[in-house]
Amino acid sequence: MIKIFNRIANFYFTKSALPYWMVLLLDCFIVVASGIFVHILKNGLLHTLSTLPSITFAWCCYLLFFLIGFRLTHSYSGVIRYSSFVDLVRVAFANFIGVSLIFIARHLTPIDSYLAGISWSELVGAFIITTALMWTVRILVKYICDVFFVADTTQRVFIYGVKSGGIALAKALRTQQSQYIVSGFVSDDPNDTKHLLMGTKVYYNDEDLVRKMRLKKTRILMVSPLKTDDLRDNQKMIDMLSEARVKIMLFAPHEWDGKSDIRDSQLKEVDIEDLLPRNQIEVDLDAIGNVLTGKRILITGAAGSIGSEIVKQVASFNPAQLILIDQAETPLHDVRLGMDKKYPHVPCETITASITHPKHMETIFKRYLPEYIFHAAAYKHVPMMEDNPGEAVINNINGTKIMADLAVKYGARKFVMISTDKAVNPTNVMGCSKRICEMYCQSLDKAIKEATIKGTTQFVTTRFGNVLGSNGSVIPIFKKQIRSGGPITVTHPEIIRYFMLIPEACKLVLQAGTMGSGGEIYVFDMGKPVKIADLAKRMIAFREHQI
Repeated sequence: MIKIFNRIANFYFTKSALPYWMVLLLDCFIVVASGIFVHILKNGLLHTLSTLPSITFAWCCYLLFFLIGFRLTHSYSGVIRYSSFVDLVRVAFANFIGVSLIFIARHLTPIDSYLAGISWSELVGAFIITTALMWTVRILVKYICDVFFVADTTQRVFIYGVKSGGIALAKALRTQQSQYIVSGFVSDDPNDTKHLLMGTKVYYNDEDLVRKMRLKKTRILMVSPLKTDDLRDNQKMIDMLSEARVKIMLFAPHEWDGKSDIRDSQLKEVDIEDLLPRNQIEVDLDAIGNVLTGKRILITGAAGSIGSEIVKQVASFNPAQLILIDQAETPLHDVRLGMDKKYPHVPCETITASITHPKHMETIFKRYLPEYIFHAAAYKHVPMMEDNPGEAVINNINGTKIMADLAVKYGARKFVMISTDKAVNPTNVMGCSKRICEMYCQSLDKAIKEATIKGTTQFVTTRFGNVLGSNGSVIPIFKKQIRSGGPITVTHPEIIRYFMLIPEACKLVLQAGTMGSGGEIYVFDMGKPVKIADLAKRMIAFREHQI
C-alpha cells in the first residue's frame, strides 16, 4: 500500500506542471471562498459567521454546477505557467455556464427551499470575483515562472519582426511549453523602439544589435515568417550575426499561411541556401487545384528530388489516383510511406519500373489510363552522362519517346516534361539528350494539332536552372567538400547562377502543366544572380562562424 502511495505521489509531484486535479481543487476553493466573501460584503461579517455552515453548504452545492462548466470547457486542463488569452476566456465561459445553470435550477426546481438564501446579486458578484481571482492566479503564476524560474535548458531569443508574424511566433513560444523565452524584438523601424510589445522591449536593427543581444544573454535570433525575405536581402546583417556566432532560426519555406497558429517545431536552424537572394514566386494554387482535383495523374521519377515534391503538391489537390513510377526501390518506398502517413485518403500506386521497358509501361497505361503525366525521370548528372552516353540516349531519349507515345495512344490530356537549361545550345551529352526530348515532344504536339497524328494530348516542357537542394545541385556538393576539409571546386570564377527552391520549382511545373496550351517550352529563372565563386566563399565563412 505504501509503495502504491509513493508511486502516485511521485507521478503527480515530480511533474514540471501542477496536476489537473490540483488546479481543479484550487478553482473549486475560489468559487466557494468568493461566494462567502460576497455574502460578507452584503450581510456583514457577524451575520455571515452565524450562518457560515449553511452558507458554505449552499455554495458547495452550487459548486456542482460550476464543475459542469469546468468539465465542458476543460478550464483546468491547461498548464497554468503557459496560460494565454484563450485560457482566460475559457475560464470566464466556464464560470458563466455555472451561474447560468444555477439560475435555471433555481427557476425550475425548489432548490431554494433546501439551501440557505443567496440573492441573485450575490450570484452575479460571486461570478465576477471568481473569474477575476482565477485570472489573477493564472497570470501571477505565469509571471513568476517567466521571471524567477527560467529553467537551465531554456534559451533566450530575440524575434526579428514586430507585426503579425513576430507576434504569432512570440505567442507560440509563450503558450506551447517551448524551450525558448522571448527577451526582445527586433525592428527595422526606429520608431518601434519607443513601445513595448507583449511587455518586451523592441530593439532597432543596427550595428549595435549583437551587443544588445549579448547584454540580454541571447544567442538566438528567430525570424518572423514575414521577415525572411528582408533577412535574405540584408547581407550586412547576415554577416554580422554569423561572425558573432548568433544562431539564426526561421521557418521552412511556405510553412505559414498568415492565419493559422505557429508552432515552434516549425522553426529550423538556418542554412546558407536559406539566405541566398531570391525573388518571391507567386502561383495560382486555386486554379491548379481546379484542374488536378479528381484526375488520374502519373508521375515518373517520383522518387527523385523534383518528382517526390511534385507528388506531395499534387496529392494536396486530392486527385482521383496517383500512379508513381521510379526504378529506385528504396527512395520510392520512402515516398510510399510518406503518402500513407500524410495523404492516406489519396489512392496511390507505387510501381518500381524503368520507363525504357515499353511493354511494362503500356500495361500501366492500359490499366490506369492517366489523364495528366508529369515526366521527371531522367539521368541528369553531366559528368556521368559524358562517360556513359549510351545510357543517356536509352533512358532520357528513348524513355521519353515511349512515355510520350503512350500518352498519345491512351488519350492523356497533358504531358509535362521536366527539362533543363542545359538543353539550350547544349554542349554536353546530358543537355543534348534533353534537347532531343524537347524536340520530340514539340513535334508530337505539332503533329496532333495539324492532324497528321490522331490524338488529343498537349505537350508542355519546363526548363529549370539551379534548384536548391536537388540531386546534383552545387550547394550539396559544396557542403560535402567543406565537411571534408576542401578544396571547393569552382568551374570558373565568373560563373553566375540563379537559384530557386524545390517547392517553388514544382509549383511552376504544375502551373505550366495545367495552364499551358501545349507546344510551349517554359523557362524558369526566378532567382537573383549569384556568382558561384562568391557563394563558395560565403559558405565557408558561414560554416566557420556557425560551428
